[in-house]
Amino acid sequence: MTPACLEHRLTADEREFFNSRGYLIVEDALDSRMIERLVAVADRIDGRVRTEETHDKLLSVPNIIHEDPALVELIDWPTTFPKVWGILGWNIYLYHSHLDVTPPADAAALRWRVAWHQDSMRVNDEIESRPRPRFSLKIGYYLTDVSEPDRGNTLIVPGSHLCDELDCPADGASNPEGAEPLCVKPGTAVLIDRRIWHSRSPNLCNETRKVIWYGYAYRWLRPKDEMTVAHLYPTLDPIRRQILGDGLSANGVYDPADGDAPLRAWLREHSPHEAEDSPHGRSYSRPPAMVRGKHLGRQ
Repeated sequence: MTPACLEHRLTADEREFFNSRGYLIVEDALDSRMIERLVAVADRIDGRVRTEETHDKLLSVPNIIHEDPALVELIDWPTTFPKVWGILGWNIYLYHSHLDVTPPADAAALRWRVAWHQDSMRVNDEIESRPRPRFSLKIGYYLTDVSEPDRGNTLIVPGSHLCDELDCPADGASNPEGAEPLCVKPGTAVLIDRRIWHSRSPNLCNETRKVIWYGYAYRWLRPKDEMTVAHLYPTLDPIRRQILGDGLSANGVYDPADGDAPLRAWLREHSPHEAEDSPHGRSYSRPPAMVRGKHLGRQ
């Protein structure tokens, strides 16, 4: 990671848009060379996983980081990663990855049901606060053209990340009021708050849809897939090791030292205000010891 990535830090307008709408579009996030590399990776994985029974089905393949060096390069991609730490702060890592491949569907035979949901599953059932907390976000890197509807677009309801429930039509096929398809060209990245209500949609064009999704979360949130990446650590720089889950101790996800979160040390040098402040404007400095309490240490 080089200081040049700071040109792509989250702006005040982008922060306001993401906070109010629940998503952010970054056009031209990938150059043509990276798109070509990632399409080749996607085709290789899809060719290995797809079967005769799934020849026309959406395939979502998790745990893909170890599949190719291009996928490792993408974890701190300069046009997008600064926006991730701008939203979540520096105590973050990659807890989930998946490749989605949606072949063209036969409209005449299609029996499509929408699947509106917020990410994180049981978190949404068991967390107590209202509205639910953000905790994580995902970046979708679009490798193929979905600049028009009916191309397997991701459907979203802008602003719904602040709603714990969504009123959906009972027929299981119609979309709720306010739903929109994300229409973007190849090379676009879309950041979505994990809480935004979203759904898949059918691909009725003649081109297969290919999207790579990376999920970033606070380091104390458990991984969502196997994240087979530990064997990569010896070849990675400290920040990439942090992003892929390395650290000094279990407690380091709650009370990180510099060795747990080298991204913070990098920001201290290159963007000091982002190193010390949380994304919510509160200081990360440790509280003073309790004077009349039962303990003097940290919990």
